[in-house]
Amino acid sequence: MPDKIVVTNRRARRDFEIFETLEAGIELKGTEVKSLRAAGASLNDSFGRVDNGEIFLYNFHISPYEFGNIHNPDPLRPRKLLLHKRQIQGLYLKTKVKGNTLIPLKVYFKKGLAKVEIAVGRGKKLYDKRDDIKVREAKREVERALSRKRRA
Repeated sequence: MPDKIVVTNRRARRDFEIFETLEAGIELKGTEVKSLRAAGASLNDSFGRVDNGEIFLYNFHISPYEFGNIHNPDPLRPRKLLLHKRQIQGLYLKTKVKGNTLIPLKVYFKKGLAKVEIAVGRGKKLYDKRDDIKVREAKREVERALSRKRRA
């Protein structure tokens, strides 16, 4: 059964240089799962941080469930990520390096459980983004030239 992707962080790969990715469970309360299944989430400006040996996801917006009651959780509350202790320690050491941060790439359901793909990355500078665009355009030109050659 394929994973059902709920939301992706489309800006992450453009704005960050990704070094390593990891799958983590996410601790949700009440009607947050129903809201996620209805695709009521946004990863814009969200990030992860290690606090007291636990990883939390900040600024991850899950809209209140439409048919919920007054006890719906706060949409922007910090959400705990579920990882093994060694994984948390490894991510902590990697984020201690200057400029590295934890970025959520996508949220999806796997075997009925909500999962988050997080990555260790460093923010790109403007010139890095320009270099990526140049490389992408060069690859496109090569592909075009090859396809023209095949047709002839």
